[in-house]
Amino acid sequence: MNTETSILVVDDEPDLLDNVSLALEADGYRVLTANDGNQALTVLESQPVDLILADVAMPDMNGYQLYERVRENPHWVATPFIFLSARTLDSDIRYGKELGVDDYLTKPIRAADLLAVVRGKLRRARQLAISVAQLTPPKMAKETILAIDRLRIDLAQHRAWLGKEELKLSAREFVLLEYLARQAGKVAPPQELIQVTHNLETDYIEAGTLLRPLILSLRRKLSLSVGRIGSIENVRGVGYRLVVPDEY
Repeated sequence: MNTETSILVVDDEPDLLDNVSLALEADGYRVLTANDGNQALTVLESQPVDLILADVAMPDMNGYQLYERVRENPHWVATPFIFLSARTLDSDIRYGKELGVDDYLTKPIRAADLLAVVRGKLRRARQLAISVAQLTPPKMAKETILAIDRLRIDLAQHRAWLGKEELKLSAREFVLLEYLARQAGKVAPPQELIQVTHNLETDYIEAGTLLRPLILSLRRKLSLSVGRIGSIENVRGVGYRLVVPDEY
């Protein structure tokens, strides 16, 4: 049973909110509900949540805005976030995924399919937490800040800045940036990076396919031209590295 696992369902449609809640509760989850983004933030501030399942089109604060607020908070940045929306246009789905959301599901959805995604995202979140814990060598236990030129990463708070601007990173984007920064200037193959971000062992081709959207999203948020210090460089046929000063 999953009674210790809390899922926050956010939707302004009462019938759908009830149906999704019943399906999750029947699978053993503890379900919390909210009718809009503002209510969802109140819930998040008052009790722990293991996964967020949110609609997109809601009054006052829509799902996109809620996602951005969640990812801005270091305490919630690693919480899996799934959109469940009636917006089925490719442009809507593409935009949601470009934000860095963990998944974008469309209504209507069968309970079995929804539960399969929820279980998978929760399992991946647990694996990612283990990977992050294993990523930090004992000799670096007291290190809390990584700084490379204008790029600064706070390991304890899971926050990063480029100059004075804070970067709004998903959990996987943060882990990827941290890993590249720890070995700045060194090339890491896709298989190694996908092991860190997805806890997945696979071949070069599949690793590259899975990693590419994450790299593109992270590059977009860094807003650095190719070759600038702090940018992510693709070494063709080998892997990726974080560009550092010559004297670094």
